[in-house]
Amino acid sequence: DTATAAGHLQALGNPTRLRIYESLSEPAGQSLLRINASTLSHHLKTLTSAGLVTQTRDATKLICRANDQVMHGLFNHLTRRLAA
Repeated sequence: DTATAAGHLQALGNPTRLRIYESLSEPAGQSLLRINASTLSHHLKTLTSAGLVTQTRDATKLICRANDQVMHGLFNHLTRRLAA
């Protein structure tokens, strides 16, 4: 719905968060980020809360991945609205 799409767009509206999301969408891209840990954590929390990023724990590591299904849903929503 429109409110959900607005939340996704708001989360992606920050240049740092958009860069983080883009890097998570690319193979091995997350290792290229030059963001300090506290800033990265803050932005990942926002992206995760919006559903754009998923997190799973593997022993002592926290694995973050772009949630492609949510992004496809956002694209579909915007495409339907723009084509109407």
